[in-house]
Amino acid sequence: MDVTVSELLELFLQSPLVTWVKTFGDLGSEDRDNLGVYMDLVDGVVLNKIMLQIDPRPTNQRVNKHVNNDTYLRVQNLTILIRNIKTYYQVRFLLSAH
Repeated sequence: MDVTVSELLELFLQSPLVTWVKTFGDLGSEDRDNLGVYMDLVDGVVLNKIMLQIDPRPTNQRVNKHVNNDTYLRVQNLTILIRNIKTYYQVRFLLSAH
């Protein structure tokens, strides 16, 4: 059974984690195509906005809002996201340890 990229993309966009991300309302309207929604996820802007809702403490790093398929900017955004997630959990762990 051959699975097309389109079918894999559809399965990914129906996954529980993507469904949860969509509850924040930053992935656009329902009339967006799957590729557009996927690109919004992988450029890191939407995920960083969600992280700011979870942990609104200001960060010194600015997310690149106009990635335009630039791999370097995408990686930079996702690196910022991972750093913010790590910091969030380290702070939570330290607070719960005391």
